[in-house]
Amino acid sequence: MKQKILVAGGTGYIGSHTTVELQNAGYEVVIIDDLSNSNIEVLDGIERITGIRPEFIKLDLKDKEGTREALKAHPGIKGIILFAASKAVGESVQQPLKYYRNNVVTLVNLLELMPEFNIEGIVFSSSCTVYGQPDPENLPVTENAPIKPATSPYGNTKQINEEIIRDTIHAGAPFKSIILRYFNPIGAHPTAEIGELPNGVPQNLIPYLTQTAMGIRKELSVFGDDYDTPDGSCIRDYINVVDLAKAHVIAMDRMLGGKSLDNVEIFNLGTGNGVSVLELINTFEAATGVKVPHKIVGLSLIHISEPTRRVESDRNTGRHIGFGLEMAGKTARTRYHVIGTFLVTIQKRGAKVHY
Repeated sequence: MKQKILVAGGTGYIGSHTTVELQNAGYEVVIIDDLSNSNIEVLDGIERITGIRPEFIKLDLKDKEGTREALKAHPGIKGIILFAASKAVGESVQQPLKYYRNNVVTLVNLLELMPEFNIEGIVFSSSCTVYGQPDPENLPVTENAPIKPATSPYGNTKQINEEIIRDTIHAGAPFKSIILRYFNPIGAHPTAEIGELPNGVPQNLIPYLTQTAMGIRKELSVFGDDYDTPDGSCIRDYINVVDLAKAHVIAMDRMLGGKSLDNVEIFNLGTGNGVSVLELINTFEAATGVKVPHKIVGLSLIHISEPTRRVESDRNTGRHIGFGLEMAGKTARTRYHVIGTFLVTIQKRGAKVHY
């Protein structure tokens, strides 16, 4: 058995997949989550996949004393992976203080408690949003691309938290950090035991697409058809969530194994291949035979704040962290992404869809 790891936000979408990969790699996992955007049944799925039910504590990490007691009750934690955060761009524009409170206070509490419990490192879940709208000369985006002013409170919390981590460690804090800036996670575990099934109305494209295909949502809105892209719809770099989860395990191995080249390291996680919104819809329909009702609508404030085209590079990650993405061709990979989420949605909703 390897070391004990705290996964903060471990019943969420990326957190649950990362818990599976950590357990498969031999780590002991303790999850803290307040279940504000996830379900306790996720633990059943993790157990069915790995044969191990992770320790679980229901707790709001903004509660510093409660977090201290949780760490006391689970001694020996050597690393933290921090996913716990509010993450919807649009909601952050409407409720900025919620995002600053949830995302920043949670990190500060953990950083203050880490030395007290001899925790050696923290992997921070950051975002490509810190790059803003990249200039043409900075495409594809690398870790050396300039950080642009945030276009949403959500993005600003990611920038602020990265600065807090750097400042804390440069001031002499006795731990290390790896910051992972990733792009657009989609897909689901191949067993369909866990996946992206958020509480309430989905804020991300793929779960909204799959729920629309099942009739849970009436129609999918495609925001804009006049982007400077081949089909006029927005292009994103989508990374499969299992690949992303495995990268977190490699980052933890690197940090706890003494392989870090600096006390704070930053890596992009992306495929370098862009897929448009309309391509995703067309691929889904071709793969499943299920039509997705959709319409083109004007840009909202949410989407005005997002870049038009974002295609990233994972060269630095591949070289330094030892992690490479295996791409079986863009269309085949996109099919895998969307079908995984569709199967999870079907299974969790108890629906029967033939295709």
